[in-house]
Amino acid sequence: MDGDFRHEFVRERGVLKHHPALVLNADYRPLSYYPLSLWPWQEAIKAVWLDRVDIVAEYDFEVRSPSTRIKIPSVVVLKDYVKPQKRVAFTRFNLFLRDEFRCQYCGGRGDLTFDHVVPRAAGGITSWENVVAACSPCNLKKGSKSLCRAGMHLRKPPRRPTADELRNVGRKFPPNHLHDSWLDFLYWDAELEA
Repeated sequence: MDGDFRHEFVRERGVLKHHPALVLNADYRPLSYYPLSLWPWQEAIKAVWLDRVDIVAEYDFEVRSPSTRIKIPSVVVLKDYVKPQKRVAFTRFNLFLRDEFRCQYCGGRGDLTFDHVVPRAAGGITSWENVVAACSPCNLKKGSKSLCRAGMHLRKPPRRPTADELRNVGRKFPPNHLHDSWLDFLYWDAELEA
């Protein structure tokens, strides 16, 4: 093998890795909005081959084997319905998503951490109802003081979100790139402008 063959082979693989497939549930809704339910092209083709999904839309690129050619799927729909989770896990990501990636004291977006509204030193617990997203300056300013003593106010009271609420908040944060073939499936239930 000479160097040109390997260079071309690697370049081809790099082109193909940028063709993810949007994965829709059997009801034609994305499995998740944030993060958007995407599969690498290899997983999409494997699922097609195993007859687990139907192809709804394709890219202009194709992959080939000695006996088969197949266009890379850009949208696939699962043949079996996957029931959405009802319980929302208490994670840093879900907390930030609930608070729309904004500090709940000043509304800032950068350098987020989390803060206990009732400080742990004062008996506060780590729960949906007592933890909020906070930027580092606000978190340092509040420290282990109460809101009143720190002279700070919350933008909204913290509470446990439902799975539907998190899904709807996630729709406000589309990924950096949305392929044209995905748009009809991402926002089909959004209110139309008059």
